[in-house]
Amino acid sequence: MAKKVKFDYSVIKERKLYDFLRPLGRLICKLFFKVKYVGTENLPENGGFILASNHIHALDPLIIALGLKKRQMHFMAKKELWENPFIAFCLSTVGGFPVARGSADRTALGYADRIPAEGYVLGIFPEGTRSKVLNSAPGKAKRGVASVAANAKCGVIPVAVINNEGLKKHSKYTVRYGKMIPYEEFGFSEEATREEQIEAADKIMEHITSLWEEGHCSE
Repeated sequence: MAKKVKFDYSVIKERKLYDFLRPLGRLICKLFFKVKYVGTENLPENGGFILASNHIHALDPLIIALGLKKRQMHFMAKKELWENPFIAFCLSTVGGFPVARGSADRTALGYADRIPAEGYVLGIFPEGTRSKVLNSAPGKAKRGVASVAANAKCGVIPVAVINNEGLKKHSKYTVRYGKMIPYEEFGFSEEATREEQIEAADKIMEHITSLWEEGHCSE
């Protein structure tokens, strides 16, 4: 029988401890990886939006989030991780929230909708899972990212992570942030139909793929 997971979905929290840990996270990344950020000027300092990225490693959420100098990024993680109190505390501190995979977790999905709607930053991996082949081209997007954009009426910033060496020490890791895709460009009707969401998700993934195809930062 699965353990009961404790997480407060009633309010979106941003912990001050996160800001304290941010410089430490950057230092660790600098010591272990060669991380380069491109397009950080595309990241708004205010307002809610979605960061939508391809997914290659378990550390992607943290590495992507560290590119935001003054903002915190919230992201989904599998509910089972919250069964360990220490891991649950760490994930909650850096913006993670639990979601039950393989089911319509309406509580978690509603929480995800509220994050950008209330002016915060939500990180999403449209493919729904990590790539099974290292640094393979981004795959097909699920419509979840478009559903959140429609419900929150927010824009989406496409993100590409590039790493063809794995999480080895001193491996090269490039994160590219694209320009915001405004909410109006998705052309959602009042109902935001399934077909409209699929089309919007494909559009987002096309932008991510274009960034990915640019490859590593040359500097």
